[in-house]
Amino acid sequence: MNKIFPSAAEALKDIVADGQLMAVGGFGLCGIPEALIDALRDSGVKGLTVISNNAGVDGFGLGKLLETRQIKRMISSYVGENKEFERQYLAGELELEFTPQGTLAEKLRAGGAGIPAFFTKTGVGTIVAEGKELREFDGETYVMERSLVPDVSLVKAHRADRSGNLQFRYTARNFNPAAAMAGRICVVEVEEIVETGAIHPDQVHLPGVYVHRIVHNPTPEKRIEKRTITEKAGV
Repeated sequence: MNKIFPSAAEALKDIVADGQLMAVGGFGLCGIPEALIDALRDSGVKGLTVISNNAGVDGFGLGKLLETRQIKRMISSYVGENKEFERQYLAGELELEFTPQGTLAEKLRAGGAGIPAFFTKTGVGTIVAEGKELREFDGETYVMERSLVPDVSLVKAHRADRSGNLQFRYTARNFNPAAAMAGRICVVEVEEIVETGAIHPDQVHLPGVYVHRIVHNPTPEKRIEKRTITEKAGV
């Protein structure tokens, strides 16, 4: 089975549709599938519910899909670096389900593991728990959270072999593996493709059984979210 597609647009054209639930990997601008996000924007699909830790920044990453109003609802843990995200939410133009960061990661991991729901102490006694089932275990109160199983997951990895076995680099190994596991269909953007068997089994971060399509993007922009410059002493 050939999992490698010639472009991001080709990889998405017959699997994305209006109104879908999507997961997009990354943390801030680290480890985001840049080419796949651009292809999703260019596809014109709308009414999307997107699961992502945040929504990039203004004009880059998922911020591009906010500008084109293709996202109707975000399931996220953080808004702060995107002014358009904040503006749309405060104006009532964008639905937002705020989710604690660890709970969001577990919702995806559990969804990929076939676990429909789980109990956590995070959010008990706050608005996060409103309308949800509470249960006591060993004298402590927990809130039940439903897992997430997106229709499509868009993921960034550093390297893939032709069977879809993946390696991630550094901080990009954040929400990407969980998002990949959870998706009914998983599309991965990678910087390097090697032959099957070239990645030592002990160095596989995510097995290819979770990966359906691969897109090669050897030169992503990798924009820096915040650049801090410190003057060298004596200069």
